[in-house]
Amino acid sequence: MELFDSHAHYDDERFSEDAEEVIQSAYNSGVRYILNAGSDIASSRKSIELSEKFNFVFAAAGVHPHEAAKLQNDDEKTIIELCNHPRVAALGEIGLDYYYDFSPREVQKFWFSKQLSIAKDLKLPVIIHNRDAHEDTLEMVKSHAPFEASGVFHCFSGSWDMAKELLNLGFYISFAGPVTFKNAKKSVEVLRNMPMDRILIETDCPYLTPEPFRGRRNNSSFVRLVAEKIAQIKGVQVEEAAEITTGNAKRLFLQPISSS
Repeated sequence: MELFDSHAHYDDERFSEDAEEVIQSAYNSGVRYILNAGSDIASSRKSIELSEKFNFVFAAAGVHPHEAAKLQNDDEKTIIELCNHPRVAALGEIGLDYYYDFSPREVQKFWFSKQLSIAKDLKLPVIIHNRDAHEDTLEMVKSHAPFEASGVFHCFSGSWDMAKELLNLGFYISFAGPVTFKNAKKSVEVLRNMPMDRILIETDCPYLTPEPFRGRRNNSSFVRLVAEKIAQIKGVQVEEAAEITTGNAKRLFLQPISSS
């Protein structure tokens, strides 16, 4: 059974001592593909470095809304340069976060729009972060549509109505550890209605560890628990859920790399 962890952060300081060991352990457990997402310029560079060390690790480069206030105008060129690296499979993670508001909302919107435009120009899929900003995120995505290379809303927390609009725009929707939590009613509803060919799975490690390991540092090997939950909700075997979600992620992220 092959699994694809479509969103990880092995550049995070919580992996500072053992990132490579944990990545190899995940591979040995059946995780055959990992996409490491950048959150700023430095982490995007680290993501690329990891992708050069492991042939099953791919990188995404981009700047998270938390870090948007630190960007300077010249950083646009740097983002483009990073995204042109042959191991970069997507631009991300980018988006809006109104829960923490670490960056002013207008600054978040400015850099979200800028990076959406870069992704379109480079024909790269986008990885979108959306927390407590559903209306504005959807509006901005619509204003930049269509996206030839598509994209994914990672760790989706929106409603089924929002999911339907994203599906109509050609997006994939990814689920992480929270779908295993007891209070995950909204995510379960979305999953029940989702077509299987648009579902991705992820860990967002070291964050969002699924049950029954909630509270521990997350890692890619736990993505199997997300696959098992999806299989349960969709009424299929876990092997089928793994095969379909892995195929979906390969179609979204790896085709541009294999064709370049």
